[in-house]
Amino acid sequence: MKFEELSIRGAYLIGLQPIQDERGFFARTYCDKEFRENGLNPHFVQCNVSYNVHRGTIRGMHYQSAPYEETKLVRCIRGAIYDVIIDLRADSESYLQWAAVELTSDNRKMLYIPTGVAHGFQTLQDDTEVFYQMGSFYEQAAARGIRWDDPAFNITWPLKCWNMSDKDATYGGFELH
Repeated sequence: MKFEELSIRGAYLIGLQPIQDERGFFARTYCDKEFRENGLNPHFVQCNVSYNVHRGTIRGMHYQSAPYEETKLVRCIRGAIYDVIIDLRADSESYLQWAAVELTSDNRKMLYIPTGVAHGFQTLQDDTEVFYQMGSFYEQAAARGIRWDDPAFNITWPLKCWNMSDKDATYGGFELH
């Protein structure tokens, strides 16, 4: 695997290193040792899938409050997404900054999201499926969100944002603590 740190401290875009032959290829998508060598939390306790019917769908911006913060490893296994993260860690040099990457079933890249970072995405194609590995169990009482169009961050979404849950559509703006 190839680990490329993003502008958000501790967030990585991870590429595969396929071994190819006439049958296709084989590639490792996870290795505890390589994650540890790159300073990443290798512990995942839950896996989730998100299927999205329509292009332009927004999911996010989600995070969990302490002590239930989550690390995430996100991969688009069908279609394409514009994946966005926001650093909410007050002690981070990238505090309140956002970064985005395109994850597609063709590029097979993954996004590692450290604790204390909000996450959301927009689908770029119909029938898009996203696979998540989670570092913590979902705790409903700790679930939090930031409005996808919060002017505090001014995220540039590639498509018109129109299809989202009522919960995501009604999140408030980010408030400094």
